[in-house]
Amino acid sequence: MAAAEPKPPAGAATARRLARSCWSAFWDYETPKVIVVKNRRLGVVYRLVQLLILLYFVWYVFIVQKSYQDRETGPESSVITKVKGITSSEHKVWDVEEYVKPPEGGSVFSIITRIEVTPSQTLGTCPESVRVTNATCDSDDDCVAGHLDMLGNGVRTGRCVPYYHGAFKTCEVSGWCPVEDAASVSQFLGKMAPNFTILIKNSIHYPKFQFSKGNIENRKNGYLKHCTFDEVSHLYCPIFKLGFIVEQAGENFTELAHWGGVIGVIINWDCDLDLSASKCNPKYSFRRLDPKHIPASSGYNFRFAKYYKINGSTTRTLIKAYGVRIDVIVHGQAGKFSLIPTIINLATALTSIGVGSFLCDWILLTFMNKNKVYSHKKFDKVCTPRNSSGSWPVTLALVLGQAPPRPCPCSVEDPGQAGRPQNEGQSQVQATPPPQPRPTYDPPKQMVDAPKRGTGPGPGASQDSTPTDPRGLAQL
Repeated sequence: MAAAEPKPPAGAATARRLARSCWSAFWDYETPKVIVVKNRRLGVVYRLVQLLILLYFVWYVFIVQKSYQDRETGPESSVITKVKGITSSEHKVWDVEEYVKPPEGGSVFSIITRIEVTPSQTLGTCPESVRVTNATCDSDDDCVAGHLDMLGNGVRTGRCVPYYHGAFKTCEVSGWCPVEDAASVSQFLGKMAPNFTILIKNSIHYPKFQFSKGNIENRKNGYLKHCTFDEVSHLYCPIFKLGFIVEQAGENFTELAHWGGVIGVIINWDCDLDLSASKCNPKYSFRRLDPKHIPASSGYNFRFAKYYKINGSTTRTLIKAYGVRIDVIVHGQAGKFSLIPTIINLATALTSIGVGSFLCDWILLTFMNKNKVYSHKKFDKVCTPRNSSGSWPVTLALVLGQAPPRPCPCSVEDPGQAGRPQNEGQSQVQATPPPQPRPTYDPPKQMVDAPKRGTGPGPGASQDSTPTDPRGLAQL
């Protein structure tokens, strides 16, 4: 007698059934149920929300923000500046070579408007400035030889000597003498400074779109010699008077020239490359950049020295300069139509319109669903067929070692049949005559009328889609 073939283990067969069930469920199609609610107020809310979302995307997203364009920010830029003008102080005439620092003509430069000059400084010993901490003294014991103060003017010699003027004394230092505070002379250069002219030559390039442009118009060679900037008539003549820049920044020129300050010249290139290149024009704005309302840090000054020799000894003139520093800042963005951002924003707009359905569903089920009419029409109970031992819930229960879930009936039992034996119910179902043939018309949508006040389903009304529906509107 041949030996019986071994049966595969029960766990393997169960796993195969589960895999087949999952594979079969993967190809199922799900579709939402559509219910039409005849309620005017809810319909007005729904259309109003849709209209607001549509206006937002059409006006703001597509017209104002131009989200249908591919954009590039931060253009490649070059700036060349040139200052012209002559002014005078109490002692001399000043030209560009003396009052513009640095002279290279970059995007950041300073125009000197006031100076404090300490002439004829030589290396030697002299009293320390009274502004230095612990510089005053009464005797040599108050001065430590070799002490170096980082805020002072030299190395202390250990002697206490009379000050340049007055009856008090300070410690003697070895350095450039006399010190700055004792012998400085102030000179104002801002008398003619408002008429200084500043040429700002700027060129930009957007590499993504291969677009380049400059702020000087292509005209005859003598055009820049006879023009100054005007936003309407001479937009492409970037020659600005210093007084005009300070005025546009909202500052007082006399005060600014006395203490100094930082003014920003901002050039903005905002270009719509769907239009012609002539529509891409620079926009200039001016504002003060340093914090003028903070006394501890307001103003602008710097020091430099001029060296020369007298009788073989090195001598210098120390200059503390106050002035107007100009910072030329260039920024901008360019945009051009592109299919990808257009599709993305259109899809976002169409998806956002669904917010109206979500809001109205919430209103419908929260505030208008007093008798549970809408919830029973909105949600269906999906029942497991009685002969479905191979379905994935049953298979999953067997794999987990649990009893399979009890199948729920696909129709709600009649309350009158509760508690009766199952066989009795089956006999009644078998005795029921077959239904009469009905039209095969299947409405595509469910039509649900808004319940009137004071009405609702009676105690014997069926909550499911049954042939006893008086309106016949709940049939799928």
